[in-house]
Formats: sequence, C-alpha cells, structure tokens
Amino acid sequence: MKREIYITDYNCVTPLGFDVSSNWNHLVEGKSGVTLHKVINNQEAFYASILDTEKLEEEFKNNFGSLNFTRLEKMFLLSLKPLVEKYEITEETAFILSTTKGNISLLKNQTVLPEGVYLSKLAQKIADHFGFKTKPIVVSNACVSGVMAIAVAKNMIQAGKYKDAFVIAGDEVSEFVISGFNSFQAIGTEPCKPYDKNRNGINIGEATAAVYITSVPNENEKFRFKILGDSAVNDANHISGPSRTGDGLYASIKNAITEANITSEQIDFISAHGTATIYNDEMEAIAFNRMELQHVPLNSMKGYYGHCLGASGLLESIISMESARHEILIPSKNFEETGVSQPLNIITENQSAPVKYILKTASGFGGCNAAIILETC
Repeated sequence: MKREIYITDYNCVTPLGFDVSSNWNHLVEGKSGVTLHKVINNQEAFYASILDTEKLEEEFKNNFGSLNFTRLEKMFLLSLKPLVEKYEITEETAFILSTTKGNISLLKNQTVLPEGVYLSKLAQKIADHFGFKTKPIVVSNACVSGVMAIAVAKNMIQAGKYKDAFVIAGDEVSEFVISGFNSFQAIGTEPCKPYDKNRNGINIGEATAAVYITSVPNENEKFRFKILGDSAVNDANHISGPSRTGDGLYASIKNAITEANITSEQIDFISAHGTATIYNDEMEAIAFNRMELQHVPLNSMKGYYGHCLGASGLLESIISMESARHEILIPSKNFEETGVSQPLNIITENQSAPVKYILKTASGFGGCNAAIILETC
C-alpha cells in the first residue's frame, strides 16, 4: 500500500503580501499586483507584478538583519522561514528548490560566470542557512517546475528516500526574462486576460512560495491536503509553442486522475495555467474538454500575480488550497468574453463552494505539461 503524502503548511511572498493571509485577503477583494513598471532603460513601461524592493528590504532586515543575499534569495528566505521554525529538519528531510532562472540577474555586465548563478549553488546557499542535512534537489523544467517540485517530493517520500520535505519555488522579474519574452512578442500591452477573446499576451510576475510536505502529519495541524496523484508529460511539440491538440496536458491530467483513483466528475475546481497567450489558453481548453472537465469551475491566477515562471505552479497550488479552506473560489481576473473554441466554466465572481478535489495544471516551453490532484482532508 502506498504511503499517504500530505501538504500541511505553506507560505508565500508576493507583491500582494508577505504571508498567505494578506495574499488571500487581497485576492478576495479583487486586488491585483499587476501594474505598470519600467525595468529596462530606453524601453517603455509594461504591465508586470513586481515586489516593492523597499518593502522587501525592510521585511528582510526585520527577520534576518543585514545578511548578504541577493534580492531573489531574500524572497526565498522570507517565504521559507515560518515553515522551518515549525518543523524539525532531520537527516530524512528533503530540500527541493524550484526555479526557471534563479539568480540570472547576476550575469548582467559580467564576463565570467558568478558562482551564485548556478542553480545548485543557489539551492545549497539557502539550505546551508537553515541547516538542511541532505543534498538539495533542484527542479528546473520551465514553467511546470513549481507543480513538478510537489510531485518530486511526493514520489521521493513514497519511495522511502525521505520522511518529509520543504519545497520552495521562486523567480524574479529581470531584464533577461523580459527580453526573452519580448523576442517572442508574448508580453501583453495591458493587464492580461486569460481565456478572454481580447487577450494579447502575458504579464511577467515574481514571487516565492514554500510548502511543507510529510508522510507523518501532526494531529495539531490547522489543515492538511493529501497529494493523491501527479503526472508530467512532454508532448515535444515545439521549443516554445504548445501542442495544438493539448496532447501533453491531456495525458498529464489523465495520468494524475488515474493515480488518484477518482473520476473527472469528482473534480470540484481547476487551478489552470492560463497565461493569456492565444495558443496556450486554446490548448488548455481543448485538453480540459478532452477530459470532460469543461463544466468544472476554473480560474487562472495570472491576472493577479502575472506569470511567476518557476514559482507559479507552487504559488497557485497554495491559493487553490486556501480556496478549499475558505470554500471560496476566486474569479479569473479580467475575463469578460470567451476567446477559446471549447467551453470552459470560468469563474467570474467570488463563489462559495465546497472543494474536496483540486486539479492543478501547468504547461511550459519545450512541450512540458504537469498536473497534480489534491484532496481536502
């Protein structure tokens, strides 16, 4: 019999707040972190979700003093600190870091690679600060990284390699990332509108998030969510474009639901990827319909947080669990008129609903797709 694996705690640092409760309260009020920002000199301002650096520095100083860390590392430390203070780190505790770009900003104007730009060095630096005893694991697979990090923790604990795990995910808005998405002409000229007829591209975002995953939950936990199933499938369609038939996402969802031993009809809520690009949203709509999930309430959090790359899957999983805890489904911000060829039940206003089974999906460059099933316990 498979060992049962639970998420029993989490935290996040975003432009909407430095803890989960402040984020949740702002989401219920419909507030978004997406505003106009000017990041690159000689380029026009664009819509993005970016942390206030002064507030970040103040929060970090209050918690850690004047330690020498990069901006992204400070975000990671702030998101993880409340969790490591509650749970013991042992020789059976995994530390998993999810990111797409890590400290990519360190490369600016450099002719030699700085040590901190290596993802393994970034993970080890965070691990050393908190005293982790096992070698850090890095999950970096484009924009499915956050969801895959949950799956990696679940599968390694089930295999008996670890008893519990701390999973953190994060990325920051940088000139490198902005330039990359600009080269694809993928950045929207207004706040993004996932699944909407008038969507025209993504907003970049930044955040860090952390979850505690264990096979031995404590009876004193405020909540617990069982990780029932997971899957990651690469459709190998294109370096940046998703499969037009949604093959990889369809297979990921199907596999995750099969492992969870439930049916599509039992899914109560979908936290979708929803980047607001023409092809991603259409592909998702096709995949959800192929799985007969078109009637399930669905949202994308990109209108609130932008696309946070390696952090998005973990952050959005946390918000979906908060939705289940409060029995409130958050609307997919900026959605007005359906702009995909297949029907979807997109949430348009705060909606009361009991949630037992959550489907969280993600898709990314290179044809990668991932899905997890969470059960409210």
